[in-house]
Amino acid sequence: MTYASVLWRIASLSLLAAALAGCGAIQERQKQDDAKWAATAPVEETSPPPPDGSIYHDMQNMELFNDARAHRVGDILTINLVESMQASKKSETTTSKSDKVNVGAPQILGQSLRIAGQSANSSLNSANSFDGAGSSTQSNQLSGQITVTVAKRLSNGGLLVRGEKWLTINQGQELIRISGIVRPEDIAQDNSVDSTRVADANITYTGRGTLNEANTQGWLAKFFNSKWMPF
Repeated sequence: MTYASVLWRIASLSLLAAALAGCGAIQERQKQDDAKWAATAPVEETSPPPPDGSIYHDMQNMELFNDARAHRVGDILTINLVESMQASKKSETTTSKSDKVNVGAPQILGQSLRIAGQSANSSLNSANSFDGAGSSTQSNQLSGQITVTVAKRLSNGGLLVRGEKWLTINQGQELIRISGIVRPEDIAQDNSVDSTRVADANITYTGRGTLNEANTQGWLAKFFNSKWMPF
């Protein structure tokens, strides 16, 4: 076994170890991310509320005179996805510039300077122009429904909601996640709210599995298509 082959094997093993470590780190990060998006359970009372003369308390499930709309931690809320956005941009630039300079032949003792029988006059002409145009159009649309839970009730009455939906088909998984802040006044009688009413909305629609990997560029192809590629 030559010295070069030994170095080649060491380099190959190092690359393999780095790739396995990277895969392990990605999987661990995905597990932590999935745990963060887990459904929020309602707060359970460890002891009965202190007697204060009231027959109703907010933590009790006694919807006697109002609609069963989400207002407590752990309550369920349906979000109607009605996202539709369009953006377009167009720009045009045109510039031009021209210069012309004529310089007469210098005179020596009252006589114009001549070189090889020709007058030493000189002239300089320059012209440049630029014409550029660009346009960009982008549109996206997302419709459907996703049911989430109330993760936190803010001091101003707003509800911090968060939830996800997984759909597994054959060897692929479709994932949609949404989080944001909802005003109780915007919740309809059927306990639903449009996504356009969700403040600070964070909507993610992605996939995992074999189908998603088949539609993803490899790391080497990403390098050749990145801004770091000099050509």
